[in-house]
Amino acid sequence: MDDPTDPRDPFDTGAGSILRQPKSVWATAGASVVAFMGIGLVDPILPSIAKGLDATAGQVSLLFTSYFLITALAMLVTGFVSSRIGGRKTLLLGLALVVVFAGLSGTSGSVGELVGFRAGWGLGNALFVSTALAVIVGAAAGGSAAAILLYESALGLGMACGPLLGALLGDASWRYPFFGTAALMAVGFLCIAAFLREQPKPARRTSLLDPVRALGHGGLASVAASAFFYNYTFFTVLAFTPFVLDMSPYRSGAVFFAWGLLLAVFSVLVAPRLQRRFGSLKVLGGSLVLLAADVLVLGYGDHTTAVVCTVLSGALIGVNNTVYTELALGVSDAPRPVASAGYNFVRWFAAAAAPYFAPKIEEWTDVRIPFVVAAVTALLGALVVVVRRRALTHEAEESQPRHATEDGVTVFAN
Repeated sequence: MDDPTDPRDPFDTGAGSILRQPKSVWATAGASVVAFMGIGLVDPILPSIAKGLDATAGQVSLLFTSYFLITALAMLVTGFVSSRIGGRKTLLLGLALVVVFAGLSGTSGSVGELVGFRAGWGLGNALFVSTALAVIVGAAAGGSAAAILLYESALGLGMACGPLLGALLGDASWRYPFFGTAALMAVGFLCIAAFLREQPKPARRTSLLDPVRALGHGGLASVAASAFFYNYTFFTVLAFTPFVLDMSPYRSGAVFFAWGLLLAVFSVLVAPRLQRRFGSLKVLGGSLVLLAADVLVLGYGDHTTAVVCTVLSGALIGVNNTVYTELALGVSDAPRPVASAGYNFVRWFAAAAAPYFAPKIEEWTDVRIPFVVAAVTALLGALVVVVRRRALTHEAEESQPRHATEDGVTVFAN
């Protein structure tokens, strides 16, 4: 990929068929929107939860840590389960777990209970989200490029609407957003049950260690390592910034709605155009550097500057999400579901670490230093891309014939 305009760019994308999809894909994508809403749902109500349960910022941040820690570990299980019981049943199992644990979260009497219920929610979400990506890639019209954009659209829309729903319902009580999410996921359960037929199981069952073995591929390991550092930055913004902004649920919800809106627009509309013009790796490296600068200004600026930088970070995160997803699915010769599980197994650990360490770092130093650390991790992510650039490009191009064959048939696992 020395020439960024090279038409052989293995991650060249387009959105030609993104809107012309079967009902099963739309049902899965719609439920995915609600699943991703659950990530940002608690953002505008974090201070309210802390007040309502008499908890510290560090204790409340464990809502993210438990959620993503279980999500990371569950990535080793999702392929094992889905390759044995099938994709439809795995999606329904994941949705059922989310309905149960989201509802229980709303009944919590202590922050410990809430953290535990969020862990169960994370297991259900892992089963659903990882399987949904494989279902959409396998069933979407227009090949993997359109499928990935559709998945990223669901992610962006969910991340945008989650804080908005959290603010609207959370203004009355911090418990209502959890009950609302449980109800919406129940609707998603019914849509999947009605419109999605069972897809063929893979010829080979996925073992618990397959995702770990997939990480033995240098290209996939490099993508996962870079994404690990990037996700620490991402979730510092998502989980720690609400305490820094210290706004009412409505105002905080509006800020993160705008953030999520930019995330959706840039992941679906802007990222593919930048990739076609400059090449995926240049876009990713440049976006990570800009994200580092953005979070550094966020930490050292005044309140208005912090709000603006929070919103603008959504654009950079949207670009990064799209490029990372395509790299993870296309860089190795492992089946896409297995490669995705290995990649997510690594990167979600950073999503669990950031909400825990950011408040701790603030306690040990001051409120600016967590953002300095986040800026450094973004730069480390960019450094991995630069150092491994040629290997990533070569290995991605080598894997394309295999994945082109996969795109011609129904791909399912994980």
